[in-house]
Amino acid sequence: MIELDGIRYAWPDAPPILDGVSLSVREGEKLVLLGANGCGKSTLLKLMNGLVAPQAGRFRYLGEEVTPARLKQGAFARRFRSEVVLLFQHPEAMLFNPTVRDEIAYGPRQLGLADAEDRAERWAAALGLAPLLDAQPFSLSGGQKQKVALAAILALEPRLLLLDEPASSLDPRASGWLVDHLLDCGRTVVTSTHNLSMAAELGERAIVLGEGGRLLYDGPLQEALRDRALLEAANLVHRHRHRHDGIEHVHTHSHDWESSR
Repeated sequence: MIELDGIRYAWPDAPPILDGVSLSVREGEKLVLLGANGCGKSTLLKLMNGLVAPQAGRFRYLGEEVTPARLKQGAFARRFRSEVVLLFQHPEAMLFNPTVRDEIAYGPRQLGLADAEDRAERWAAALGLAPLLDAQPFSLSGGQKQKVALAAILALEPRLLLLDEPASSLDPRASGWLVDHLLDCGRTVVTSTHNLSMAAELGERAIVLGEGGRLLYDGPLQEALRDRALLEAANLVHRHRHRHDGIEHVHTHSHDWESSR
């Protein structure tokens, strides 16, 4: 479904954010993108969503190369935007409609889908947002905003879900619902996180990015989570000293940080 070949991306006069990334994603696969803050996870997801273009390398979706020029072609752009969706790490970046109902229905309406209102109500109910359908999105709590943004992309019923730290603001019940839905939805899902506990629930394959957006690992998720040297190289665990009963020792330690805000 997705093919990335030698992808490089950098801001002007800055080191690469992504450097020589090559990978493929099969349809129906559940892939977890691991790495510390600043390693290029969000940029890679934006690239897969066609929001940024690589400065070197190629990106293909279902065998067709995705470029800024291609995304200006109506038929391709409509299909790509309906099939590939991105949940931003910070939901405020996605919310601009006057009500929760309008927010969730926005994508289906833009695509001219006749059941846009029904989709809005169905996905609002699934995420516990039904009582808030007429509320203003910016009046909601952080967790509620995250649910609205999630409902807005799920309402498109896409083929490929790209999720950037999707549970960062969700309560335990909503996080559990999300994990169950992603595992059972039958769609291709690429989820980024640096929360190792959450990662273990989200898929079977891991991509680990290191400093400067270099690909450190591509393989079974559980093997990656057991490889302390790999996790240390990716800055997902760290070494520090402990003192117990007067005895000092050093070992690696992981933190399931909340996403930076």
